[in-house]
Amino acid sequence: MSSLGLRTGSLLVFATATLLSGCGIAPGQRMITPAAIQDTGGDYSTEPSQQTQIPITDINLSLLRKMNQAQTASTLPPATTALFGKPTAYKVGPGDVLQITVWDHPELAAALGQPQQNTKTSDAAPGFLIDENGDVQFPYAGTVHVAGKDATSIQKELYKRLSKVYQKPEVTVRVASFRAQQIYIDGEVRTPGALSVTDIPMSLTNAIGQAGGLSANADRSRVVLLRNGVPYQLNVDDLIKRGKNPSDIYLQPGDVLRVASREDSGVYVMGEVNKPATILPMRNGSLTLSQAISDSGSFDSNTAAARQLFVIRNSTSETPEVYHLDATSPVSMVLANQFELQPKDVVYVGQGGLVRFNRVLNLLLPAINAAVTGAVLAK
Repeated sequence: MSSLGLRTGSLLVFATATLLSGCGIAPGQRMITPAAIQDTGGDYSTEPSQQTQIPITDINLSLLRKMNQAQTASTLPPATTALFGKPTAYKVGPGDVLQITVWDHPELAAALGQPQQNTKTSDAAPGFLIDENGDVQFPYAGTVHVAGKDATSIQKELYKRLSKVYQKPEVTVRVASFRAQQIYIDGEVRTPGALSVTDIPMSLTNAIGQAGGLSANADRSRVVLLRNGVPYQLNVDDLIKRGKNPSDIYLQPGDVLRVASREDSGVYVMGEVNKPATILPMRNGSLTLSQAISDSGSFDSNTAAARQLFVIRNSTSETPEVYHLDATSPVSMVLANQFELQPKDVVYVGQGGLVRFNRVLNLLLPAINAAVTGAVLAK
C-alpha cells in the first residue's frame, strides 16, 4: 500500500474518533453505546445472538412518580393478611403438667400427681404430668387423653367421668407447668433462643420483647416468620403505616421468628467517591441515593464525572436493571433524595465515558455479556 493511502486512512480514523468524542460531550446529545464492549484491545463484538440488552433508565420526576404510585397501590399479600387474628386458647401437650382439684372431697386431696422433689426452676411444678401419649391418670376417672385440648375441655371431660362416682363434683383444671410447646426467635435480638408458649397469647411484639428487644443492628423492615415450612416476609414499619398492628400477629407453637441484620441489606458505593464502602440502611430499612453518596464522602472532586452516576440493581439475577442520574443538574439532589435504594444495589460514580462503565458492568455481571444499549444523556 502507498504512503498516501496510509496517510489517508490515518486521517479518516482520527476524524472519526474526534467526531465520536465530540458527540459524547455536546449538550443535548445522546450516546448510543455499542452492542457489546469487551476489553480485547478494541475488538468489539456486535452479534445480537450472543448479547443481553440492558437498558439504562434515567432517574427523573416521571420515574419517581411511577415508583411512588406503585408503592402506594401495593397491598399486603393475602398470606400475610391471614396472619392477623384473635388468639386461641392454649392446647396442652406431652410434657405439660396439670393441676387438678376436686373440691369438698378430702379423699382426693392427696391425689397431687407428680410430687415436687426440689426447687430448680427447670423442674416441672407438682401436678399430673402428661405422658408421651398425651394421657393423664386421675382417680376414678382412669386414663384421660388430654393432648390437643384446652383446660376447659379437660375440665368438662373429668366432670363427666367423675359424675359417675360423685354427685355434681366441682372440678378445676389449670396448667401448672408449660413445657410442651415453644417458638424460636433468632437474629438481631438481644437474647435469641427458645421461648415457651403459655396460656398468655404470644404476639409478634411480645416475643421480641421477651427476647430482650431488637438490637442496634436490627432491620425492622426484614422480619421473617417461618410457619409450617412457609416463610412470611414482614416489614414492621410498613405494617404500622398501613394501620396494621404487629401485636395482632400471634405466634403458634413451632414458629421460627428471625430478625434480619442491617448488614444483610447493605448498598455498595464504588467508583470515584472519597470513601468507597458498604452503606447500611436505617433501622427502618430505608436508604436513599443521596444518603449513600453522603455516607461515602461524596464525589471525588478531582476525578469524578458527576454526570455518570449509576445505580445497578439485581446484578446477580438474569434481569439486572441500570439507572442513571446526571448529578450536575440543579435538581439532581432532589431526585437523589427521593430515589430509594434496595438491598445489594451498587452505586457507581464514573470517571467519564460509557466505555469504562460498560467494562465495570462486565465485571459486576459475569454471567451476562453486558450490552448496554440504552440512551444516556450526556450534558
